[in-house]
Amino acid sequence: MPAHALKRPTLLALCACVLVAQSMVAAVNLLIPQLGSSGLHPSHTQILWTVDAYVIVFAGLLIPAGAVGDRYGRKGALLAGLALFAAGAATSALAPGPALLIAGRGLSGAGAALIVPATMSILVQLAGPEHRAQALASWTLAMGLGGLAGNLGGGLVGQFLSWRALFAAMVPLAGVLAVAVALTTPRTTRSAPARPDPAGTLLLTAGLVAVLFGIIEGPGHGWASVRILTAFGTGAVLVAAFAVHALRSAAPLLDPRVFRSGELRAHTLGLATGFFGLFALFFVNSQYLQQVKGFAPAATGVAIVPLVVGMTLVPKLAARWSARPRPVVGTGLALIGLGLLAASTADAHTPYALYACWLLVISAGTGLAMPALTLGVAVSLPPHQAGLGSGLGTSARETGAALGVAVAGTALAAHADFAHGMGPALRVVGVTVLVATAVVVTGYRGSGRSVRAASGTPAPAEKSMA
Repeated sequence: MPAHALKRPTLLALCACVLVAQSMVAAVNLLIPQLGSSGLHPSHTQILWTVDAYVIVFAGLLIPAGAVGDRYGRKGALLAGLALFAAGAATSALAPGPALLIAGRGLSGAGAALIVPATMSILVQLAGPEHRAQALASWTLAMGLGGLAGNLGGGLVGQFLSWRALFAAMVPLAGVLAVAVALTTPRTTRSAPARPDPAGTLLLTAGLVAVLFGIIEGPGHGWASVRILTAFGTGAVLVAAFAVHALRSAAPLLDPRVFRSGELRAHTLGLATGFFGLFALFFVNSQYLQQVKGFAPAATGVAIVPLVVGMTLVPKLAARWSARPRPVVGTGLALIGLGLLAASTADAHTPYALYACWLLVISAGTGLAMPALTLGVAVSLPPHQAGLGSGLGTSARETGAALGVAVAGTALAAHADFAHGMGPALRVVGVTVLVATAVVVTGYRGSGRSVRAASGTPAPAEKSMA
């Protein structure tokens, strides 16, 4: 596939798909008060599952869904994902009770799991080495903007419309995106034919779902409760069984030996760390602005827009520095951690302008680190496994996001009210990000070679010989 195969309409269509899929992770958070008082009369547990079902299915199916696209066609997987996403949204919009609302959220999550890895793997296939860093910077920007769009859209719907309107709007939107993909996106080369791995898919998916269930439900049930300990134990056993199965399989879904690479471990941990901090901020931000500052839901969605600035402007610079992942990633993740520590000092008397400055610091860090991390995961696996690599990277993101919300929620629950718990919660998250950053940077020792080669940037020795 020639380098010029990636056209701007294709890039825009693929990034729009990612943005919409990611937006539904955050949008429902701002509708919780309206859902709680709706005619569905959901219990507290049912509201939690309405929020979490999408994330659990989304993250749990990402790796198998990426492999499906690699083996059977990425464009087909993307279109199938949009269809599932729309079907789930329609189910939620028309749900007569909480059970169907939750089922619809899970179905949309399955669609998102097909959408996200397919979009990135198509970009990797269509963009030549000299354009790959810029293309993946745009894809990463779309992922980050998806969280912001979810906050903004959820806030506007929560204030001016019914919660059903959010899900109803996703149906025609998915249809428009499907048409755009069909018209603008060429089919890419499939991987060499390989046998499916249904046993490995089942073991890995069930293991990830069990672990994610424990992470998300831990704050509500207690980390030492039988339910949560059972979830983590079951997840560990299933993931271990998957590893044993994969090592013995002739065509495994994911060969665990790829994690012998310190580079790949650093990339995946870095992605999880960035989204850990970002989604902990999303979780705390909506409550801080509404409960402490007295903002309306729509104003709350708008007030996080400063995060757009860094995520929009900085990735263009970060793409130029993709040959030096260690300082770029280290600086970016450190800015996220430091921005969270600064935000932890906010209270009812903090001017919004000052709070927005801290959001800008966090957004600059996100825009700096995420493109290099995304590119790193994309090129750590062979090109024919681009979808699998995208699924792995996005699974790290979503797991980090779920863990960030869980850790922030647990820290908040340890205090009498939100106003007193916000500072300690963000400090815990910020310090965790900084500690993880040190681990990530250490893992980059001598690991710049493949990222440099993939980005089309010659090594220093190559430059001197030119």
